[in-house]
Amino acid sequence: MSGSMYSKPVQNPHDKPSNEFVSFGPEQLEQTLIERFEKIVHRYPHHVAVKMGEVAVTYAELNAMSNRVARAILTQRASDPEPIGLFFATGVAQIAAVLGVLKAGKFFVLLDSSFPKDRIAVILEDSQVQFLLADEQNITFARESADNGCRVMAFESISDRVFAEDLELEIPSQALSHIVYTSGSTGRPKGVAWNHLNKLQSVMRRIYADHVCAQDRIAALSSGTANAVTNIFVTLLNGAALLPLDVKEMGVNRLAHWLLEERISVCQIASPLFRKLCEALTGEEGFPDLRLLRLRSEAVYKTDVDLYKKHFPPTCLLANGLSSSETGPLMEYAINRDTEITGNEVPLGYALEGAEVLLLDDEGKQVGYNEVGQIVVRSRYLAEGYWRRPDLTKTKFKPDPSGGQERLYLTGDLGLMRPDGCLLYKGRKDFRVKVRGYGVETAEVEKRLLSHPDVREAVVVAKQNRLGESYLVAYFTAQSHSAPTVSELRGFLLEKLADYMVPSSFVMLDGMPLTPNGKLDRSALPVPDSSRPQLDVAYAAPRSSIEEKLVELWEEILDVRPIGIHDNFFDLGGHSLAGASLISRLNRTFGLDLAVRVLFEAPTVAQLTSSISCRAPVWSRQDTGILFSRGRW
Repeated sequence: MSGSMYSKPVQNPHDKPSNEFVSFGPEQLEQTLIERFEKIVHRYPHHVAVKMGEVAVTYAELNAMSNRVARAILTQRASDPEPIGLFFATGVAQIAAVLGVLKAGKFFVLLDSSFPKDRIAVILEDSQVQFLLADEQNITFARESADNGCRVMAFESISDRVFAEDLELEIPSQALSHIVYTSGSTGRPKGVAWNHLNKLQSVMRRIYADHVCAQDRIAALSSGTANAVTNIFVTLLNGAALLPLDVKEMGVNRLAHWLLEERISVCQIASPLFRKLCEALTGEEGFPDLRLLRLRSEAVYKTDVDLYKKHFPPTCLLANGLSSSETGPLMEYAINRDTEITGNEVPLGYALEGAEVLLLDDEGKQVGYNEVGQIVVRSRYLAEGYWRRPDLTKTKFKPDPSGGQERLYLTGDLGLMRPDGCLLYKGRKDFRVKVRGYGVETAEVEKRLLSHPDVREAVVVAKQNRLGESYLVAYFTAQSHSAPTVSELRGFLLEKLADYMVPSSFVMLDGMPLTPNGKLDRSALPVPDSSRPQLDVAYAAPRSSIEEKLVELWEEILDVRPIGIHDNFFDLGGHSLAGASLISRLNRTFGLDLAVRVLFEAPTVAQLTSSISCRAPVWSRQDTGILFSRGRW
């Protein structure tokens, strides 16, 4: 059932870019990521490697920076392999640090300072990191997070006088390269460990699928995830330019302008963010340089294909597919203007060259075409397993029953294979779901919710909104003496969990519905309604026409009614993408140019009205409302 996507008629092989890319010969595959990178440096020393804003570095400059990082690390640490924690904002310094860790013979653990301190502490404890490298923006947080015995080095303290030539260390291809942490069903995040050779093979599959070449300018819209790590190496192991962007800071309404201004040719984007981007488009953008849009993270629907055909040029392909933190890229489905989608969901596509995908039943037997089975990957080049979790590794990674060097990875996803080898996605076998591009084990959220003193029972499930995007709903019963508010529960969860793991909706029940056998009856859980939840503040009606308009926009985007002027946007189920959509609507409605961060600073209707008032250069006030003039804040 494996095969190249280009062998399938639906994939339109004539649409492949004509640019030459740096081919992987057989002799090149048994090497490290760093050896490959240094070959690219020697071939394209003056090509731009990374650009963010006004800061751009060439491959030669990035290589010199990473060599200095490696030598700085080795002055503090022995040469033995060990995990190095990285606290960095998205940008050039982060990429130099990643490469520097690898050049020093170590393996990196990317850390996100936006995560709660307790979650970072768990990751640091589990990864056994004893050395942290951080940029100026994160150095204080890194020092606060470091426990006894963990050393911290500031990136800016590394002198330009440090020798910048290649280190030429002997690094085995089987040496670990990095650990990526994902949500864990036990209530603790789990680390997926990769070695150099297997990651190189994973990157190779993506390079061949996307036909990446040295002329490409590749967007990096996420940081710290398995997809983000793959994106780094897909770019830098082929001489292309990597352009990171902090979308939360920039805002969706400016993303289109950035894609045009930076002449992005390849953009991997989460499906929900793609939809928000399309909402902000005027139809005049054109995107002449964009040749590939890859949707990731959640199910892709026919409506997404319709948006692509409406807003993007015929020279741009849309791609859907399948990948995981444990396997890397697996499947690909390329779409052009002539592709017809039957039904609502878009197929995952065909197996990439070097990836073999099987569908197995509960007894481990392969199912036939047009039958549903668990998606299982057979390959020599999977992740090593879960860091310090031999039990979980043994459960998910299996030896190939037919012998040889291949292993099996049980994804937990369900699929159906057509006779032509095209795979359709049929949901999750377990309760791990994707929310806004992140994998979430609902058991981890439940465990945290159950630790609240006023919660007796809790279950968290994934639902889909009208756009087909996944969101979490928490059902709970309260202890007899009190019932917590949504505001209280959300704040409690945010102390330990990342924001994308916090449910958008909370439903209090008198008791959990049970089957006749006494088990939880998930099918009987009520559908959340759109009524205003119980918050820490009382409902307050709008007092002016502008507040009425803001409430109307909030109710439309959040699908909650009624909304009071002192209700917190995020307590009502809002998140960063919904916030970006709201700000985009506000800017169009009132002729403003607000940044998304304004909503984080002023998360209620009353505060947002006041914040805009303070920032606006020209105001005209009337008893019945407020008129805006255009300004940039």
